[in-house]
Amino acid sequence: MQPFRFAVYANDAELAEDWAAFARRAEELGYAALYVTDHLGRQLAPTAALAAAAAVTTTIRIGPYVLANDFRHPLLVAREAATLDRLSGGRLDLGLGAGWKVSDYRQLGMAYDRPGLRIDRLAESFGIIRRLLSGEEVTHHGRFYQLERARVFPLPVQRPHPPFILGGGGPRMLRMAAREAQIVGFVPQFSTGGRPLLRYVAESGLAERVAIVRRAAGERFDDLELNVFVADAGVVGGSQPIGPTLLALLRSLGPAAIGGSAYLLYGTLDQLRDGMVRRRDKLGINSYGIPARAMEAFAPLVASLSGR
Repeated sequence: MQPFRFAVYANDAELAEDWAAFARRAEELGYAALYVTDHLGRQLAPTAALAAAAAVTTTIRIGPYVLANDFRHPLLVAREAATLDRLSGGRLDLGLGAGWKVSDYRQLGMAYDRPGLRIDRLAESFGIIRRLLSGEEVTHHGRFYQLERARVFPLPVQRPHPPFILGGGGPRMLRMAAREAQIVGFVPQFSTGGRPLLRYVAESGLAERVAIVRRAAGERFDDLELNVFVADAGVVGGSQPIGPTLLALLRSLGPAAIGGSAYLLYGTLDQLRDGMVRRRDKLGINSYGIPARAMEAFAPLVASLSGR
């Protein structure tokens, strides 16, 4: 059974004015990692933000949560990842995904291909990135990518490569993560139009997805970190002001109506702690990505559960 691990993730450009202070505060509160999502719009660009965070911290890990594969060539991803790992002293978790947000593709003028095609591209890209970060010279003539004697230098500090997070919600993506990644990132499965499917938001849907990972991982399963992307979170009671407490209480009614959800975490600290322990005992879920707006409220949970 893996110990609990908590990351805080940012996706709000308004943090830019106090980004250094935010990164230092996340480290001070005991979060294991600071991640940045990868979408176009009102948010920080992940690579630059992560480099800035690494420069003002010493222990907290950093990583994209997760890079949309379609937007970048694998050689450039490997090069930037190696540089981030080198400059952070070996603190990078490299998150990769197939891309899902329709508005991102629209802004880029790119076709929003069917999920299977996007995953095909990611699978080919992932193999290239892993080989490059492992120090190989890569010549590759594939369906989507062509490389001639490509190399990355300097290489990352972490050998043979930084830990990979592969994130997704569909069976094929999760099987790939189970076989290839060190961290499996769970999100609800999306429709072909890029919308989360309600049945997979519920706790029962997550249990189905973990079962897929368990079967695909085989003997690797016990070594995997199973991470849940928490879309929203709030703490009821405690030292929280009355406004956030009432809001969290109201929002908790949604997940309760569908039998609970690891993607929408609301409740008292005791309720949240009990749910996390139960979920790990039952499913093996040991890792959570907490949104920046809930970082302070969830700090007592981080302090009491991290490393246990």
